[in-house]
Amino acid sequence: MIRLTKIFTFETAHALYGYDGPCKDIHGHSYELHVTLTSPEAGEDYIPSPGIAFDFKEIKRIVNSAIIKTLDHKLILSSAFLKNNPAFSSPENLLVWEAEPSAENMLIYIKKKLSEHLPNEVILVYLKLYETKNSYAELCLKI
Repeated sequence: MIRLTKIFTFETAHALYGYDGPCKDIHGHSYELHVTLTSPEAGEDYIPSPGIAFDFKEIKRIVNSAIIKTLDHKLILSSAFLKNNPAFSSPENLLVWEAEPSAENMLIYIKKKLSEHLPNEVILVYLKLYETKNSYAELCLKI
């Protein structure tokens, strides 16, 4: 199986309601997202001309449109956080989620959004989201 990975960066702020630590307060991260895709046929025979399973430019277009434009320079708060902190409910860049915007839940969100936009012949196999330089969450979908 041939896998293709494209790496993206974006800036997002969030807070985790119910967390007992500094992440309970609004703060931001410089996220690094790794998106890995495959094609069912990739790896059995040589790929016909032009010799690519899926164009990196197309991966970039899809991820930028479906994910990066949605999350970059946004503040993500849960409805539970806003219920208990209504003063934060008016920023123009606010995204309200039912779930807490943890790295794990962000990966689930990204998977759902990408699944809506990827062509049928492309399979999402892996997502990795760095929240900091040395902390990340992974979502493995196919081996």
